Amino acid sequence: MTFRDKHALVTGGSSGIGLAIAVRLARQGARVSLVSRDTAKLALARQTVLAAVPGARVATAAADVSREPEVLAAMAAAERENGTVDILVTSAGVARPGRFTDLPTAEFERAVAVNYLGSLYAVKAVLPGMRARAEGAVVLVCSGAGLVGLFGYTAYAPSKFAVRGLAESLRGELAGSGVAVTIVYPPDTDTPQLAEENLTKPAETKAITAGGGVWTADQVARVTLEGVSRGAFAVAPGAQIKALLWLHSLGAPFIRWWFDRVAVRARRT
Repeated sequence: MTFRDKHALVTGGSSGIGLAIAVRLARQGARVSLVSRDTAKLALARQTVLAAVPGARVATAAADVSREPEVLAAMAAAERENGTVDILVTSAGVARPGRFTDLPTAEFERAVAVNYLGSLYAVKAVLPGMRARAEGAVVLVCSGAGLVGLFGYTAYAPSKFAVRGLAESLRGELAGSGVAVTIVYPPDTDTPQLAEENLTKPAETKAITAGGGVWTADQVARVTLEGVSRGAFAVAPGAQIKALLWLHSLGAPFIRWWFDRVAVRARRT
């Protein structure tokens, strides 16, 4: 897939991986829309994109992605300015590490609301149009914690497992539709979210995640867009995440192949 003259909408686009992806998309000629809660951060993010790519078309829309009406309003505003969404990147996310017994129930609810439902609402908003045009790309930014449960991530990991389940289910439904699905499993990435995580991350969690090193947001953005451009379903930056992707379920490629085969037979019938 090429990005030139496409409208790419990025949730969580005011910082971190989302902003880095937006900058790279703008460099490749895409019209970019940034969505996040904080209007001041959105304004700064827009200036960041324009500083990197003078003359780029950059729209912003404020929304709490855990609230579907706000997501729909942001999508409508972005499409009025930049046209129909061709590429959706869901990068908005929250993480609060800690021991299960120490975390309040509200943190579990917040993780599901932002990480999973925030992705779901955005996909639901753009997918009908993409299917009608038989063209588009949905890019779900997940986490290595979406592949395997980790000590200290009892609130975060299940919400990312849900994102992975959504991506895998959509991939099967959208096969042959012209709409591609990509799920990205970033390792620890030098972002404001990681800095916030480290404030409450147990020592055990730090030790487990240290093996993957810390990537820059731009490195993750580069690998992500390379994967999207070649139509990859799963993007796993770094050796540790690649190993998790392949080893967490050795039979996954065969299972996907078999499910696709059964689905095709059922449609023919």
